[in-house]
Amino acid sequence: MSLLVVGTVAFDAIETPFGKTDKIVGGAASYISLAASYFTRDIDLVSVIGDDFPESFLNTLKKEGVKLDGLQIKKGEKSFFWSGKYHNDLNTRDTLDTQLNVLENFDPIVPESAKNCDFLMLGNLVPMVQQKVITQMKKRPKLIVLDTMNFWMDVALEDLKKTITMIDVLTINDSEARQLSGEYSLVKAAQKILAMGPSVLVIKKGEHGALLFNKEEVFFAPALPLEEVFDPTGAGDSFAGGFIGYLAKTKDISFENMKRAIIFGSAMASFTVERFGTERLIGLSQKDVDERVQEFIDLVQFDISLV
Repeated sequence: MSLLVVGTVAFDAIETPFGKTDKIVGGAASYISLAASYFTRDIDLVSVIGDDFPESFLNTLKKEGVKLDGLQIKKGEKSFFWSGKYHNDLNTRDTLDTQLNVLENFDPIVPESAKNCDFLMLGNLVPMVQQKVITQMKKRPKLIVLDTMNFWMDVALEDLKKTITMIDVLTINDSEARQLSGEYSLVKAAQKILAMGPSVLVIKKGEHGALLFNKEEVFFAPALPLEEVFDPTGAGDSFAGGFIGYLAKTKDISFENMKRAIIFGSAMASFTVERFGTERLIGLSQKDVDERVQEFIDLVQFDISLV
């Protein structure tokens, strides 16, 4: 079923304890689209770049079934750029530089062909921009998933809260869940956030897995222990892409199927961290994905008797 992805297509410069990069391709929508493309080839992308962006990556997106009618290219302007340095635990980082460039005045325009999409994935962006996308839909999508971050909780909380009332699934990390809810317990935090509007909440815990909540149930999926982790940038976006891509493929938005989608999302995130930027997400085979998912299944499968 059709999927619309909205978010940044951008440049990153990253330093981790395992190395550093010059300017490389990044951005939430880049990771989401690539991860989702392993499950569906009916993807529309809405974003903005400058004319400094490499055409080779745009061709890669097209090759993976991502339609770029909604990608604005601003002549004579520069693409969004972020630079960061990760600490030794890879869970904390310092932002070294942020250049909004074309993102500063981004006005999303959804192509007519995408206004009837079945699934809408709103990557991390200004909450008002996310709202503008929702209001352009001709019919309400079957599922709207929203990703956000602590920055918007600091500078645009009321706009963010309004956006949250318009969506079905919210994905945030554990510190953001605590900030948004004012609760330290993630179970209490989840119930407070669900009362704000979404029917489902995903709390990402990085190397410690992810939690899936609705008002009655909770499900936990572990992260795969990896021998080498080079770069966690984009892992959360790849998770979101795998999650919504699997739901679009199966056309099933039940809580039970979302449990499976969490595993597929975690699998795509586990690929991402093995290389810098989007490199590892490009050129995976179906066999690669299936084997990685099987590793997750083997990780948690056990026999037990209570008798």
